[in-house]
Amino acid sequence: MTSKRDSEILTRVGPGTAMGELMRQFWIPAAKSEELVAEGDPMRLMLLGEKLIAFRDTSGRVGVFDHHCPHRCASLFFGRNEENGIRCVYHGWKYDVDGNCVDMANVPPHQDFKHKVNAKAYKAIERNGLIWVFMGNQENAPPLPAFEALTEPEDEVSITFIQRECNYLQALEGDVDTSHLSFLHFGKVGQGVLPKDDPHRHVIVNKAPDYIVQGTDYGVMYGAYRPAEDGAGVSWRIAHFLSPFWTMPPIGHFETNMMARAWVPMDDETTMFVGVVKKGHGPPKRLMGTLDQNNSVEFSDILPATTDWHGRFRSASNIGNDFLIDREAQRTESFSGIKGIHTQDLAVTESMGRITDHSWEHLAPSDHMIAETRKFLMRAARAYQKDGSLPASAAEPSLTARERGGNYVEPEGADWMKFYRARVASISQAAQKADAAE
Repeated sequence: MTSKRDSEILTRVGPGTAMGELMRQFWIPAAKSEELVAEGDPMRLMLLGEKLIAFRDTSGRVGVFDHHCPHRCASLFFGRNEENGIRCVYHGWKYDVDGNCVDMANVPPHQDFKHKVNAKAYKAIERNGLIWVFMGNQENAPPLPAFEALTEPEDEVSITFIQRECNYLQALEGDVDTSHLSFLHFGKVGQGVLPKDDPHRHVIVNKAPDYIVQGTDYGVMYGAYRPAEDGAGVSWRIAHFLSPFWTMPPIGHFETNMMARAWVPMDDETTMFVGVVKKGHGPPKRLMGTLDQNNSVEFSDILPATTDWHGRFRSASNIGNDFLIDREAQRTESFSGIKGIHTQDLAVTESMGRITDHSWEHLAPSDHMIAETRKFLMRAARAYQKDGSLPASAAEPSLTARERGGNYVEPEGADWMKFYRARVASISQAAQKADAAE
């Protein structure tokens, strides 16, 4: 059981909190590149409880900093994006993308002290159609993450953002909880619906797997295992938690499941899901709505963006309309009565409340991965508080470069970790051969 004290440490991410300071030592996928246009409107951006603005200047560079103008604290959201900088409309002070004050329009030249004034700016880098922000010590930024999907060419990856109105931890933990798939998503699916080669068939045939959980240099990984049908071996579902808020869930065949998913805390009570997947990878196409009308893996309809702090990528199916639950469908067609796998996840995680008090829970053996993930996060936060040490992957992203979640069948009695590593190596070798052929 997670104590109330530990629950507070795990869920609070604002400035000065143990978890928030840990997360600030990693690059954060904060926005889609397409959200910002050169000399376009500044955008409100909430990250780790901080109210920021983001804008793209005349030259195409991205600036991200505290929305308060350092002069009199008016919000730069109302600023003019012009001539390679953003100008406060209150008194005309102007800042470049690095936060340097470049003009004090209302101060005579002989009294100008702009060289002493800086907005609180954060480093921003673009890659793969994402804008990444680093909120830690600006003189000591680590390399960007090196997950497979994040290093593919931009035109070969698909990026999805969807906001959740709950704490990042309860959202993230759904990705490392394999047994809920058998109920929330596939609870009404019969064995005859899926062919024997479908990786999800095993979660329908056997809804109560066993687990092996292992700590890693970057986080925690697990294997959920159950007997395969007809004595074919052992069915495995492999998933990862990677520091500080990344997951690689087992939602497809291992060989075609190149993806990484971030659960970015906007603040204590709001999370932005960021999914990056190589095109042609992820869930098998036959799951795209063909199981029944309620089990499409397509994401929810997204409401039009607004300019408020939480106005981006909100689901049209939400807690305000009970996620459009259809009780008749729940009785006759689907386990949940809610359309869409992601929307089903939205419903259960947001139903816990904006921040769950985890001391109320009664964790079971099926929650072993969740318990170990929390322990890892607690250890990492305390270690950073104590002496500034970080998980190894913070400085060496290559440690995670070839990790992958997914489903496969291995022979009875095989060493699960050796078998996993062999599969990773096989995929890596195949990728190197393909690159060489090009």
